[in-house]
Amino acid sequence: MSGEFGKRSGYSLMEALVALFILAIATVGLTRATQAHVDGVRGLEDRVVAQWVAENRLTELNLKGGATTPDVSTVTMLARDWDVRVSRRATDDPDLIAVDVAVGPAGSGDETVRLSGFVDRLGSAA
Repeated sequence: MSGEFGKRSGYSLMEALVALFILAIATVGLTRATQAHVDGVRGLEDRVVAQWVAENRLTELNLKGGATTPDVSTVTMLARDWDVRVSRRATDDPDLIAVDVAVGPAGSGDETVRLSGFVDRLGSAA
């Protein structure tokens, strides 16, 4: 009989605690990795929307009457406000103006996207 009591099946309390500790560490790592992924996707979304805003502004500048577009404005796209700053500079071609369109979240002063292009000095589409 004493031989049967010497054999035990199952886990001891210490083995169970070690297993739970390892599981807790793995869960923390998985949570951090998931949060980093979500932050990366959110940043990508911000950059894509800011790029759309910049492309729209560059298109507006190329349309007839685009020369009257303000250099600093706020635009709403996808329920978010974006600050748009346009800087113009002369080029060697007297009919073209080089423009830089900088876009960032409204009120932050940050620049998410900068798009460079050229605008017909007369502000008419080609």
